[in-house]
Amino acid sequence: MEYEIVPLPKEKWKGTPVPIRYTTEEYFDLEAGEETDAFHFMLRKKQFDQPVTHTPEEYDFPDKLYQDHWEGAEAFGILQNENGKESLLACIEVCPEDWSNRLMVTELWVADSLHRKGIGTRLMNLAKEKAKSENRRAVILETQSCNVRAIAFYRSQGFRLIGFDTCCYTNRDIERHEIRFNFGYFFDRSVSD
Repeated sequence: MEYEIVPLPKEKWKGTPVPIRYTTEEYFDLEAGEETDAFHFMLRKKQFDQPVTHTPEEYDFPDKLYQDHWEGAEAFGILQNENGKESLLACIEVCPEDWSNRLMVTELWVADSLHRKGIGTRLMNLAKEKAKSENRRAVILETQSCNVRAIAFYRSQGFRLIGFDTCCYTNRDIERHEIRFNFGYFFDRSVSD
């Protein structure tokens, strides 16, 4: 079955929850050290003692389309129409970061029933094509150090780790094994090689 990706107009989809949830058995652990003239970091994949599930309900800032702080955002998705009501099966939201000439992926979600059908790749390709047509130098996004499946997907799409934030979500992100990872896809390959 071919799934059509369509624009999701802001006036209709603003505030629509993006039900990002995942269960993971692994995380990337941050090992850090500091000297007078050096900082050392190692991110090593480790196993949780038991699987951990993250759901939108545990956060004060659940994912939604067209949040006010993403000025200029655009969203695209795959819809299902049941009894005259449209619902999301997958979506991507992108927002220009004009000051740095990058395009940020602010949301990416694919329903479990559509995993492994190439939908995520198609949505990511849409973001890359949009960034390229706007002559942006990169596509950037964030995920969590424990969202190992998402990290593997982004790496398979040519994204590289460009940074991390150890207190983005709480002041205990390191202990919770959920630090923010920033990834980038560069059109000028010499920038990241």
